Amino acid sequence: MRYFVMVNPICGRGLGEKSIPEIEAGLKKAGLDFTLVRTERPWHAAELAEQAVRDGYNVIVCASGDGTLNEAINGLMKARAAGFNHAAFSVLSIGTGNDFSSGMGIPTDLEHSLTVLLANQRKTIDIGFVKGGDFPEGRFFGNGIGIGFDAAVGTAAAKVRWTRGLLAYLIGVIATVFLYYNPPKVKITLDDDQIIQKSLMISIMNGKRMGGGFHMAPNSQSDDGFFDLCIAETASKARIFGLIPYFLKGTQEGQPEIKMRKSKKVTVTALEGDFPAHADGEMLCYTGTSLTMELLPAQLEIITS
Repeated sequence: MRYFVMVNPICGRGLGEKSIPEIEAGLKKAGLDFTLVRTERPWHAAELAEQAVRDGYNVIVCASGDGTLNEAINGLMKARAAGFNHAAFSVLSIGTGNDFSSGMGIPTDLEHSLTVLLANQRKTIDIGFVKGGDFPEGRFFGNGIGIGFDAAVGTAAAKVRWTRGLLAYLIGVIATVFLYYNPPKVKITLDDDQIIQKSLMISIMNGKRMGGGFHMAPNSQSDDGFFDLCIAETASKARIFGLIPYFLKGTQEGQPEIKMRKSKKVTVTALEGDFPAHADGEMLCYTGTSLTMELLPAQLEIITS
């Protein structure tokens, strides 16, 4: 088999570049036939992944955080649409949040995710597709969509340069609680339900967590053909802080502000105001008014534990 390895050198606050010697040593020790390249610009990973599949590589490996993984998935899906669907996808976890890895059963550290890559155990997962915001033509995603508070937290966390992982997101939560505007009134249309309310946050999940440790959908399965939704109604600042421990443990279901749902298709429309949104940590919009998400079953073969 031929392996194509993409490394984002600036991910994980520079951990990407520092990890390259360890990645190369591990792959050489295992005797793998591989090519390693560094990503150089936004959407470069999508271009590299698509071309690598077209060039006949059997496994596309992304050593990065969730944002670059999202780009790679978009490249793989574009290749798939063109008839090139033979390649598997694998992750070496060196990012800030590593939420995709966590939700897909891949270890969230480099050493153990490399071990999983070499073991070559596979499963096929669903992939999401979102239209709206700054991407009217659509964008694929692997882990989930965050609308409202969650997206604002991610933006704030990205500005924290001295730490990474869950701590950066917790700092982002604190900043966002005091800066986030009044949540919009939205209409959430599901397969067999409709919810109209002021929503602090809407998470549409294929994976399990966001923000490096907030378990938005602890029971989600990436191969069951459904999104798992966590919908939070507006709450006071004090109550938001009170809810954080529940999200860290994945026990928020049953709290009065929280609705948990399943759906294959989701449309979120702002009836009053607008909202920020992200896909796998990458911004979809800062002032969006409508997004439509659809789950595409059994789309991508991944290497997992």
